[in-house]
Amino acid sequence: MGIGIILGLCSFAVAIAETGVSLMPDIPFLSVSLSHNAFLECCYKPNKTSRWVKRSQYGSAFVGPYPVLFSDRIREGNLKKDGSFCDTLNFTSVTLNDTGLYQCRIDDNSLTLHTHGTYLQVYKPIEKTINLSENTKNRILTAEGILLLLCVLLPSATLLFKSKKLHELEKKKVQKEEENIYQGLNLDECCATYDQIECSQTRGPYQDVCNVVQEEDSIQLEKP
Repeated sequence: MGIGIILGLCSFAVAIAETGVSLMPDIPFLSVSLSHNAFLECCYKPNKTSRWVKRSQYGSAFVGPYPVLFSDRIREGNLKKDGSFCDTLNFTSVTLNDTGLYQCRIDDNSLTLHTHGTYLQVYKPIEKTINLSENTKNRILTAEGILLLLCVLLPSATLLFKSKKLHELEKKKVQKEEENIYQGLNLDECCATYDQIECSQTRGPYQDVCNVVQEEDSIQLEKP
């Protein structure tokens, strides 16, 4: 493929050198909406006999060139610009079939030369399925902003509520465990035991002698 391109460029350069024609730069690409107008031109010098040809693309390959068919919708013309001679092509209300590569074919005796060309692309604009007014669009944007704010606040509020509820459950659990500790205990017995411990600590290891004598007198021996 690279060799073919090199050979093509070489033959193109040889044809230009032999014919003595200088080609001016063309617009490489032109995109036009369906039913709009399009204007193409190819410029060269000196003045030569030329005509418009078109190459159509099918898949990845181009077919042609073949002469452009003129009509009331497609008209040719010519003009002179900056010392160059230009052929023009005017499209009125382009159609999808007008898509293709347009070139000027210059005939000089037995040699034929094509200009660089312009690829015309005709596209069909996307039609609006829903026609909304500006007020409606603003309301939709406002509603989207509110929904976005709710999406941020609601999860935070839910987490906060769950955390508070979990804290209350933990508090109730601790209170219930404290109640279970004292469940089944007799408070009267606990108080009596506590009083005995207090009395033993206050009396100490020493007792009053009088109290001991009185206790001995109170002891009665059993007679045989």
